[in-house]
Amino acid sequence: MDPSQVKIPPLKDLTIDNITENVILINSLCEDARMKYVLERLVTHLHDFARETRLSTKEWMSGLQFLTEVGQICSDVRQEFILLSDVLGLSLLVDSIDHPKPEGSTQGTVLGPFHTHEAQEMTAGDMMSHDPQGEPLLVLCTLKDTNGKPIEGAKIDIWETDSTGHYDVQYADRKGPDGRCIMYSDKEGFFWFKAIKPVPYPIPHDGPVGRLLKKLHRHPYRPSHMHFMFEKEGYDHLITALYLRNDPYETSDAVFGVKNTLVVDLGKVDAELAKKYGVPEGTALLTYDFVLVTEADSNALRDKNSKEALDKLGRKVKIVNGLPIPDLD
Repeated sequence: MDPSQVKIPPLKDLTIDNITENVILINSLCEDARMKYVLERLVTHLHDFARETRLSTKEWMSGLQFLTEVGQICSDVRQEFILLSDVLGLSLLVDSIDHPKPEGSTQGTVLGPFHTHEAQEMTAGDMMSHDPQGEPLLVLCTLKDTNGKPIEGAKIDIWETDSTGHYDVQYADRKGPDGRCIMYSDKEGFFWFKAIKPVPYPIPHDGPVGRLLKKLHRHPYRPSHMHFMFEKEGYDHLITALYLRNDPYETSDAVFGVKNTLVVDLGKVDAELAKKYGVPEGTALLTYDFVLVTEADSNALRDKNSKEALDKLGRKVKIVNGLPIPDLD
């Protein structure tokens, strides 16, 4: 960056009262309208936070040290920053804004820090978990669009913990992926597999995020659940999970992921289903009908929601490439 080639606005006599407008002014040289808007709002809220709390140097340095430690503990199999976003409710908020769901469609929830891209493909009826201590579970699901039409060939990522509440990547001596798989829906939008009954478990709490939760007198537990992620061209990407009703942590999920429409009751396999799917009668049964929204419908709803929300805040914006920027016309 050659300063002689950029016309920098003069900055002088900076005070508590004018520092914000000066930072926004010098950042306004950016040609990317969306980036300029995001930085303007970020600086505004950060500076207002410092002014409203009368933030001390000691507190600010403690915050910087905390974020440094969050980064230092991150690895290929542990994403502490995602965990931090989760426990602050930001992950769920961003997903809800970016992937709005009309009534009747399956709601999204948090991805969590334990999804990987090494899951192996399975065919219908395969066993996803090989934990001998887990309670057997038969899972029967359908996938349709909002008009009730079956969706064929959707890629479905599925993952869960073992019976002790640990994901495969949490074991240093693991031999490969387990408790996770990739499946594809058939021409009827149907997919089924064998797994184990989900159990509650704590998120990793031996790091900075765990220390934060302890200071806040919050527990680190998540209710029993199974993760699902759906991808199909022309449809909005769906990250979701199914939660077992009456779990002790159903109403106090550490990462705020539970939604009423995603809470399910487990049934029991009857004699007919036992014969059809080759499992013992009485096996725990999970059934669910997932509903995907088209990408076009989701984008239109997101744009509408964004415009209405920002209008209420008194911000005049227009939507460009699905994201709001200031409307200067």
